[in-house]
Amino acid sequence: MSHEIFMPALSSTMTEGKIVEWLKNPGDKVERGESVLVVESDKADMDVESFQDGYLAAVLMPAGSTAPVGETIGLIVENEDEIASVQEQNKGKQPEVSSSDQLELVSNNTEEKPVIQSEIVEKQEKEVVLMSEKAASSFNTDQINAATSNVSSRVIASPRAKKLASQMGVDLAKVHGSGPHGRIQADDILKANGQPVSIPWIGEGGSPASIPGVTLGVESKPEPSGNSFGNPGETVQFNTLQKAVNKNMESSLDVPCFRVGYSINTDKLDNFYKKVKQNGVTMTALLVKAVAKTLKKHPQVNSSFSENGISYPENINIAVAVAMEDGGLITPVLKEPCNTDLFELSREWKDLVKRSRSKQLEPDEYSTGTFTLSNLGMFGVDRFDAILPPGTGAILAIASSKPTVVANSDGSISVKKIMQVNLTADHRVIYGADGASFLKDLASLIEDEPETLVS
Repeated sequence: MSHEIFMPALSSTMTEGKIVEWLKNPGDKVERGESVLVVESDKADMDVESFQDGYLAAVLMPAGSTAPVGETIGLIVENEDEIASVQEQNKGKQPEVSSSDQLELVSNNTEEKPVIQSEIVEKQEKEVVLMSEKAASSFNTDQINAATSNVSSRVIASPRAKKLASQMGVDLAKVHGSGPHGRIQADDILKANGQPVSIPWIGEGGSPASIPGVTLGVESKPEPSGNSFGNPGETVQFNTLQKAVNKNMESSLDVPCFRVGYSINTDKLDNFYKKVKQNGVTMTALLVKAVAKTLKKHPQVNSSFSENGISYPENINIAVAVAMEDGGLITPVLKEPCNTDLFELSREWKDLVKRSRSKQLEPDEYSTGTFTLSNLGMFGVDRFDAILPPGTGAILAIASSKPTVVANSDGSISVKKIMQVNLTADHRVIYGADGASFLKDLASLIEDEPETLVS
């Protein structure tokens, strides 16, 4: 008797998934709860587990294929002697492998030799089935770690990593991958080539999390490493993450928004940051903490629209836009920052950014934000407006902090660091006075009492 593996729904918005990698080959023994393959949803890579003991009989869709949620992608049988009959029944269903994928470098201990991919395809035959929605709920870190021992010795790298390796002449077989299941990331190629590794990039346009003039624990801003997405005259298809972002941005057009801005003096904030950054505090954590404490006084700005009325969430969860290296963006969420001290909040943020870049976030770590921050400060922009994410009431756009000539209340003139912030809000639930009052209190906290952000 055979059991199907289905493409699971790994998030509430997922309609299709991409098969990143099969962790098992046809004929391999599979235990209940053991990871069989890795699937890319709209935001993250997640393991899919087997719901029964048995043997992987057939793979219907190879790595790189995309399938709608619920579609059968493989088969598992209970007994080893059933494998041959299942493979015979499904003969011819496996998609053909393109000639460009025919050769793949395989490392075997210290020896390296080319292996014809068609030989693997003949062995793998044709079918496996992505698990049902239950796979998402049963997913955990321990199972990821256990699954790594099942990964084959084939070299696995992200598209950008492969491109960089080709441009720099780096042998992928000699690079240690830091991504999930040992997948080689772009940073691994840069490190192998002796170049500086890039830092996490924040914001809708890919800006590092920073306010200009204030370092964030890095020596310098990384220089672009060339065109990592497409070449002149080339059309590059949207990846799964970019498609999800496009869909969200289109849905935001139906929301009646208003925008209001405020100029904030960051002199005290900058001085306070210099004192605490040696303890691992990030500027992102400072801004998140300031916003969260202000939202506590302005619950209306933390609300969102629903068909039944204004929805007030139980918690304040701050999402921060992070640009992904292969395109698109994701919004890791710092949960209840009002109840977390600044140092722990900074540690949580560093961990979220690291795992978001390797697509290892769980759904509730990127989909539970009640308010969003978008920071393009490192580009030196004076101001910008952010697009409201679906399901939330407001997003704050943070521009650069620059020395500016200002007039003081006594009529004198001085130079102060000024940061422009712009709030985009859903006018169905948040009104102009709500937004203006929120920004005024946020400015007061940053300008007068930044030291209170510690606790």
